[in-house]
Amino acid sequence: MDERAAETGAVTGGVKLVLRLEGLTLFAGMVMLYWAWDGSWLVFALLFFVPDLSFLAYLADAKFGALVYNAAHSYMAPVALLTLGFGLASPLTLSVAMIWLAHIGFDRALGYGLKYSAGFGFTHLGRIGRQKDA
Repeated sequence: MDERAAETGAVTGGVKLVLRLEGLTLFAGMVMLYWAWDGSWLVFALLFFVPDLSFLAYLADAKFGALVYNAAHSYMAPVALLTLGFGLASPLTLSVAMIWLAHIGFDRALGYGLKYSAGFGFTHLGRIGRQKDA
């Protein structure tokens, strides 16, 4: 582990690149699966950014904001939803899960990682925002 990673709690170098490429792969895979599924693109467009509403929890405080944001941007809930959708043969459940996973992949590909309670700009993929180079 390099010094910078130890100080910031964020991945660096090749590992960071792999994590961002995983995000891109997830995004592309979910979009292709949604297309093959013949899902409604209107529903896709309406729901794609819904997980980002979780950032409103930062209005309470950074710790609560990180908790809610991470819950909405972790793979756990949408993978559980995807499994439930397959188990129940529920097209709507499957569509929501694929859109949610596509969103998470998109965010990770762009470098928006899970948040630390220090503030919105502190992520497991490194600092984001104007102060990232500070």
